[in-house]
Amino acid sequence: MNPYQYQAPPVSMELVPKPMKMRLTVRSLNVAAGHHGRLGPLSQILRVSLGIVLGVFITSAIRHLMLKPHMCLTKRNMPIYDDMNDAFRIVGLDRNNNIHNSAKNLVFVGVMTANKYLDTRAKAVYETWGKHLPGKIAFFSSETSTTTADIPLIRLRGVDDSYPPQKKSFMMLKYMAEHFADRFEYFMRADDDLYIRPDKLELFLRSVNSSNPHFIGQAGKGNQEEFGLLSLKTDENFCMGGPGVIFSRQTLLLVAPHVRDCLKNLQSTHEDVEVGRCVRKYANVPCTWSYEMQSILYHNSSGSEAFAGPLKQREVHRAITLHPVKNHTHLYRLHSYIQGLDIRSSEGELVRLVRELTSSGQEAKVSLPRLDDYTAGITMSHLGMEISLQKWAPSREEEVLMWDFVSRAAFQPSSFNPRHKITSGMNEGIKDVTRDFMEIINRVSKERGRIIDFKEVLYGYLRWSPTFALEYILDMLLLYKKYRGKKMTVPVRRHAYMQVPLGPLYVREREQGGLMESAESTSSLHQLVEVVVKGRLTDLSKFSYKVPLSEPSSPTLKPKKIHFILPLAGRFSTFQRFMVDFRRVVLAGGENVALVVVSFRPAIGEQDTQEDVEALVSSLQLDYPSASMTVLQANSSFARALALELGASQCNDDSLMFFVDVDMTFSAATLDRIRLHTIKGQQIYFPIVFSEFDPRYARQISSTEAYDHTLINEDVGYWRTFGYGIVSIYKSDLQQAGGLDTSIIGWGGEDVDFFEKVLKRGIQIFRAADPDLIHVFHHVSCDHTLGSSQYEMCQGTRYSTYGATHTLVKSILDNPSILAYKRANP
Repeated sequence: MNPYQYQAPPVSMELVPKPMKMRLTVRSLNVAAGHHGRLGPLSQILRVSLGIVLGVFITSAIRHLMLKPHMCLTKRNMPIYDDMNDAFRIVGLDRNNNIHNSAKNLVFVGVMTANKYLDTRAKAVYETWGKHLPGKIAFFSSETSTTTADIPLIRLRGVDDSYPPQKKSFMMLKYMAEHFADRFEYFMRADDDLYIRPDKLELFLRSVNSSNPHFIGQAGKGNQEEFGLLSLKTDENFCMGGPGVIFSRQTLLLVAPHVRDCLKNLQSTHEDVEVGRCVRKYANVPCTWSYEMQSILYHNSSGSEAFAGPLKQREVHRAITLHPVKNHTHLYRLHSYIQGLDIRSSEGELVRLVRELTSSGQEAKVSLPRLDDYTAGITMSHLGMEISLQKWAPSREEEVLMWDFVSRAAFQPSSFNPRHKITSGMNEGIKDVTRDFMEIINRVSKERGRIIDFKEVLYGYLRWSPTFALEYILDMLLLYKKYRGKKMTVPVRRHAYMQVPLGPLYVREREQGGLMESAESTSSLHQLVEVVVKGRLTDLSKFSYKVPLSEPSSPTLKPKKIHFILPLAGRFSTFQRFMVDFRRVVLAGGENVALVVVSFRPAIGEQDTQEDVEALVSSLQLDYPSASMTVLQANSSFARALALELGASQCNDDSLMFFVDVDMTFSAATLDRIRLHTIKGQQIYFPIVFSEFDPRYARQISSTEAYDHTLINEDVGYWRTFGYGIVSIYKSDLQQAGGLDTSIIGWGGEDVDFFEKVLKRGIQIFRAADPDLIHVFHHVSCDHTLGSSQYEMCQGTRYSTYGATHTLVKSILDNPSILAYKRANP
């Protein structure tokens, strides 16, 4: 029987009159009645009866007061909650539930915290992993703690926030035993800078027999300076408190009655050492002597810098607990990353189940229904296919999927630079699949007394099958370690074929404000209706606004104004072509767009003048008097960063700006994407534009074909994924990111610099290919006066615009004289 199950709450025992005194009072009345025997029998009977009735009444009242379920009296006659019921209420437990049939009563986690951390660390713990436990959680703090956070807080009587928290730790264990010992199988002591993976914790605890005394944690005997000074015997240890300590119910029940004795006999200032000493003395169990505990209850020795950097590490993936997370904001970041791992694991389980279902259907010769996601209309049938190099059978030479070779460099026939260093994305993908592969082969390694460690990839092949999966063939150097029986460590090489299957495409609708603004006339409402009829925005219900067509008094809406900011230096003929597009799409189409041209002096030798630019804009202004078009004169050498900052100065903080180049063509659909993908205070849009090749080696797209997306292919151009100069952003976000570096003169460099600023500020970036944003080919001339990095960028852009790799190779094969000319003219 649980010795605490029927024990009266200590506060109630001290604060109510004791029943023994009431019984003595009743007995004294009886004696007094007997002493006055000279009274008549009737009087004596009345006195005795009165004494009995009075005694029964008072005793009944006291008993009623003691057993009242929710109230008792304090010394100041102030009502407080009954201690036992209050504890259940705080953690959200129902005393009437059948605890033995509940999957939510596996573990109770007590988190030690302090008043100054209740609104930060404690709140972050409760809002991340604390709500996903297979059990309950409570935060234990000092008696005077206060908080505005909605967390299950237990204030320990007679306990303060002094350090070391020895009394707090022992009294927390005692409290858990007295109130919840018969409700949970395990009890865990945790700090408020600890992160726990509840799913892994549950799997681990269910693999252990909870009926035996267990004291589970990362074993320690003190650091180098403390070794031998903690009064520990040779065979004694303690569980380090930071990474978390787990008690089975039996262990807690053996230790809790002796907590006060352990507090009176402290031999060190370390709370976890003294808890370990107490457990060893009264439960006779040491902390788990297991090397594996260092990885599953993981402590990072980096201190405040722990888990502040990249999280894609083996330790993070393997651990049940991660300690310490000193900055509470990092706890949310870590939780988000762990949730991503859980989603990935669920997707892997989905693939496994689909394959089993497909295989079972084939063996049973049963026609199974199509494995489709009917809500999205996208098939998942390919997930049922077994792993094979022959999943994709090309019918034409053009459909053959090429393999890329990777060693210390990457060799990609389809790349503009066939031999280059391994990109960060490619390297990250290889690390992901190798880590998953090592987890699979080590899944049963503990039982066999061995482990296999990954060292490096010697070489490999990878390819991308858009229909099915990413495929890897890797030659890996591994380290085989045997630690049971005859110990050995042997290096081995293994080939592995791995697939990362592609799941279905999920489309998530999101409401977004800021797409519309007030209009002064009703014509813009007709404009909006026209936009919908054109099919550019087919479903207004996706957005947060509602167009009140039936209420004439409501304000009329029009699409959000976009401020085009265009840097320009000479190149008047190109500017004329840009303005033809601007007139057709914006002015004639009635789009809500403003244009700011920042005009610099033309380069030496050019015949164009800044007056030509002003004259062209003025002539359009006569045809469209309501259009907003401005030309700013900049009498200095060209600097794109300075031009964009000058253009942005013409806008207010709420303005949606689009930084564009004179070589770009665009459509009305481009404007819709700018509004949709740019979210004030949340997201900046860096579209990926399509750049045309040199017409000497590729056919150019004519103006009448510009928006035929079937012509967008690798023969006529390429997606400029490395370019960040075209960007859509609100002015307030430009300022938050730190603005553009106006000290950068000339072409290039300012876009990469700004992109890196955005990344460092942690602002969300959205990148997507826009088939209507086309960079028209022009010969790139790189000024030798540019800085080395700018000149290198310019040359790289110049080389990438010549043509597709296979087109250039064909040109050389068809014209061998090109190589002969190159040898003669190095």
